[in-house]
Amino acid sequence: MVHVGLWVRMEAKEGKESDAASFLEQAQPLVEEEPGTLAWFAVRLSESQFAIFDAFPHDNAREDHLGGQVAAALLKRAPELFVEMPTIERVDVLAAKLPG
Repeated sequence: MVHVGLWVRMEAKEGKESDAASFLEQAQPLVEEEPGTLAWFAVRLSESQFAIFDAFPHDNAREDHLGGQVAAALLKRAPELFVEMPTIERVDVLAAKLPG
């Protein structure tokens, strides 16, 4: 069951839009190695705005993800790719439908 999540928003610097999209696409294999991450979506909201939504069964899995490889890579590359540091919001999931 999904109980908590993350909503992460970021805006690419001018001229870095395709680099930001590629970075997010390349993060998928790292997330697939995280057993506590039940769902992960990297989305484009506009030409320069991006977001990530992740879903987890509990707070411990969410915190494990925040301490994982994707979060570390995001924070490392943020000054190069994004206008400002990504906004990371912890959210409670009220309802969800997952495959299976």
